[in-house]
Amino acid sequence: WWGSLQPSHNRDWIPELARLPQIARDGDRLTVTNLRDFRWRTEADYDQRWETRSYDLSRIEGVDLFLSYWSGEAIAHLLVSFTFADASPLTFSIEVRREKGEEWSSLAGFFRVYEMAYVAADERDIVGLRTHARGEDVRMFRLRISPERARDVLLAYVADVNRLAREPRWYNTIATNCTTVVYRLVGSVAPGWQFSLPLDPRVVLSGYLPGYLRDIGAVRQDLPLEQLVQQGKISVKARTVPLDSPDFSRVIREGVPAGTF
Repeated sequence: WWGSLQPSHNRDWIPELARLPQIARDGDRLTVTNLRDFRWRTEADYDQRWETRSYDLSRIEGVDLFLSYWSGEAIAHLLVSFTFADASPLTFSIEVRREKGEEWSSLAGFFRVYEMAYVAADERDIVGLRTHARGEDVRMFRLRISPERARDVLLAYVADVNRLAREPRWYNTIATNCTTVVYRLVGSVAPGWQFSLPLDPRVVLSGYLPGYLRDIGAVRQDLPLEQLVQQGKISVKARTVPLDSPDFSRVIREGVPAGTF
């Protein structure tokens, strides 16, 4: 019975997860189709917008992480955002791909109930949903990573985004979630980096991920963790910027410690 359960792309999905991104590469040019750029007023009131955007790998600058907290410090949702010299950031989120009328249960997430989805999005959508519509506590951490390593991580994402578009995959509350999938992607390109990626409970208890990042040298080492956390809190200033503003990504980074490399 268990083995007969198969994931599918063909279900009546909620609108924000109705499409999966795909990414084509031509040399240094990436073209992302089904990039989500919704405008959220509330979780139930929004404008749907799906776009195709291009990015130049040779202009990649770095990687920023967002952790969004909604109930205590132990669990947070992870977003990974790639920054470019000549384009707005490209942000990825790993999500439970829910059907219309389907409710999320972390217990059910162990038992092949939900498919996994990638979302490729504009920060005004994927971050703005959490800062503006949900009122969550979002914190940003800028990684100590070279453009070359950032490129490696982005290409690992590209490969897995396209793999998922071809072959549906089950979401799992522990094994295949918003942090463990990222951990494996980064680990696949990490040999030779200035920091290693030891397995740690904080990879699963994602709210504590900042301490893990600090311990492995992935964020600033000259600042205490408490300062990185406090200066990384972006929700209040994010809500001062309309989600249609082209300045959103710039404003939310003001005062957040740069990764430095």
